[in-house]
Amino acid sequence: MLQGNALVGQSGGPTAAINATLAGVIRGVLEQAGQGPIETIYGMRNGVEGLFRGDYLNLTDCMDDAKLEQLIHTPAAALGSCRKKLPDSPDDPAYDTVFAEFRRLNIRYFFYIGGNDSMDSVVKLTAAAKCRDYDLRVIGVPKTIDNDLVETDHTPGFGSAAKYVAVSIEEIIRDCSVYTVPAVTIVEIMGRDSGWLTAASALPGAVFGEGPDLIYLPERVFRIEQFLSDVRAALAKHPNVVIAVSEGIKDENGEYLGGGKTPGGAQDVFAHRYLAGTAKYLETVVKQEIGCKVRAVELNLPQRCAAHIASETDLEESVFIGASAVRAAVDGVCGCMMTFIRTEGDAYRVVAGTVPAERVANQIKVVPDSMITPDGTGITDEGIAYLLPLIQGESMPAFVSGLPLQFKF
Repeated sequence: MLQGNALVGQSGGPTAAINATLAGVIRGVLEQAGQGPIETIYGMRNGVEGLFRGDYLNLTDCMDDAKLEQLIHTPAAALGSCRKKLPDSPDDPAYDTVFAEFRRLNIRYFFYIGGNDSMDSVVKLTAAAKCRDYDLRVIGVPKTIDNDLVETDHTPGFGSAAKYVAVSIEEIIRDCSVYTVPAVTIVEIMGRDSGWLTAASALPGAVFGEGPDLIYLPERVFRIEQFLSDVRAALAKHPNVVIAVSEGIKDENGEYLGGGKTPGGAQDVFAHRYLAGTAKYLETVVKQEIGCKVRAVELNLPQRCAAHIASETDLEESVFIGASAVRAAVDGVCGCMMTFIRTEGDAYRVVAGTVPAERVANQIKVVPDSMITPDGTGITDEGIAYLLPLIQGESMPAFVSGLPLQFKF
């Protein structure tokens, strides 16, 4: 067995479950302490930014069962996050600083919790280690509320975000139903290139018979004239129309309705355009063309930090995939991302698997056609059957004076 220490970090957008995955990694290391090959686990501050700064925490010394339980129920990224892009060339001198630190701390196991861009970092760090003939086992541990990582049934963090979206839509529908004045409420939901989260808005309709009148995903071209026709038809049926839209819907020219109209078209280091204002744009269109009462609602950050309504299934699976990553690394797996494999049968169950990270990095898993209704404004029974198991169960944090207790390093 490869003897040495481990390093873990978090990257990309936070979620309500990314700390549960971190807890799973830490727990996986602590459970084999004294018997397995990993002696100490360190946590990078702000992902690979901390790697280059040499900014670490000794997690073996500062964590126990009580703190791990708090960590599981705490949203965001307790170690801090980043969106840093690693050099493309494995022999880039920038990596020399990193591997000098690895040698100093005897780091032989590296766990990176993140999404598409983090898997890009896993691929590059694996190549850099091989270039330097340094024995290092690099494992990517998935997370993203967007659920857009390929090669895995779903991603940790998505279930809790989907639960928040579904609950919020249910409550918005209840609020809108009290008036008789014709009104349109447009709810903007996160999702740059895939509509998984917006698809979750259909769950109240499947469970209780009342969901959004219209649902628009990035997987379908968005046409304003057809949208206005859909809205008029919905208003003819009842006065309180609720619409769910992905922030990343695009027009016939491939332009984002929201971010495509922002000044300068600002982008992050991975060339992802910042999106905002889709619902507000459509609010203006409806007001001008139809003239009824209309409001835009942007769910925004609570989609990824609402730990008070987290999915118990999501949290349990997040801990599980983190601990599974440790076992996989100890068994010799390297340069891979952990995955969920949904088993066959009537009862929902997943097992852990692995896939080469290069098959995941910079790829997008979209909602398949079979889960979208032919008219492009709803979710099929197949989609509902996929989504429902992921939001099951409630896992409440401890409360102090009426507020949830959250963990901080």
